Amino acid sequence: QPDDRGLIGDLPVLRVTRRGSEAVHFVPAELEPGAEVLLSLDWERRFDHMQQHSGQHLISAIAEQMFGFKTTSWELGRQRSVIELDTPLVTAEQVEDLEKSVNEKIRDRVPVTVRELAADDPEIETVKSRGLPDDHVGPVRVVDIKGIDSNLCCGTHVSNLSDLQVIKLLGVEKGKKNKTNLVFLAGNRVLKSIEQSHSTEKALTSLLKNGPGEHVEAVKRLQSSVKLLQKNNLNLLRDIAVLIARDFKSKPAPKQLFVLHRKEGDSEFMNIIANEIGTEETLLFLTVGDEKEAGLFLLAGPVEAVENLGPRVAELLGGKGAGKRGRFQGKAAKMSRRGEVQALLQEFISHQNPGA
Repeated sequence: QPDDRGLIGDLPVLRVTRRGSEAVHFVPAELEPGAEVLLSLDWERRFDHMQQHSGQHLISAIAEQMFGFKTTSWELGRQRSVIELDTPLVTAEQVEDLEKSVNEKIRDRVPVTVRELAADDPEIETVKSRGLPDDHVGPVRVVDIKGIDSNLCCGTHVSNLSDLQVIKLLGVEKGKKNKTNLVFLAGNRVLKSIEQSHSTEKALTSLLKNGPGEHVEAVKRLQSSVKLLQKNNLNLLRDIAVLIARDFKSKPAPKQLFVLHRKEGDSEFMNIIANEIGTEETLLFLTVGDEKEAGLFLLAGPVEAVENLGPRVAELLGGKGAGKRGRFQGKAAKMSRRGEVQALLQEFISHQNPGA
């Protein structure tokens, strides 16, 4: 169970941990030894932990009684909690029956009590336990859910199952080593989850212009439309790439350097242009993406030139890339430096053809 938080005087408690029989509190500044201070507990956090922890005891006990599923560990998470059950399979019907049973116990207002036993009390042997820490000192706490469960526990708990309000089992996930993780919410977390779901539902109703029962079908239709638009867009980009290349090749005296930037595009778009123009004699520097942000680049041309210039182009663009057979491509973090790359390439060509 996570630690409690709150204030010591005006100082927030950042963390609480155990050292033997002592609770060690971490605060951001030094406290005056011997000073009298007011301790303030973060009750919302504490009560949340109480609900989840008592909920875990109840679920684990009923799961073992109904189906023989033993709990091997559990985790109290910030948003949801998980119980690890020693079974490779928990069916949907079992989850439904388990949820129904634990909520019946909540409605029955079953008391929850805490007892302290001496460490050598023989009754400890009759109580569920995963063992005590090696540095444990003092009495042992036993948490009893009347007629349902008796368990060694150092955590904080409610005094009656009615304080749990409700438990919602969210389903199961595959665990490790033939085990199953059962995910649950208890108490106020169920209410918060419903509130969040309702807010999402209202937002979707406004965006999709239909009722909650039609949201799924509406999203499916939108997904289909988006896929079709993406396909059409790719086809148009391919056509544009071919036209750009043919326009360049149709000029009477093609230049040795071809530079192009387009906001919309992808690696295929750039490679189509390179394929259509040909890279035996022409050096191509192509980029796609937002001019002021990140994007993609392609340097294509004679193999020796690309091998020499590729890493330097990537460095200027603040990116990374790789290449082979006359092509070097990758991601660029600084598209605004394309002008510097173009100057580098023009200088390279000038040195290759000093009389040009």
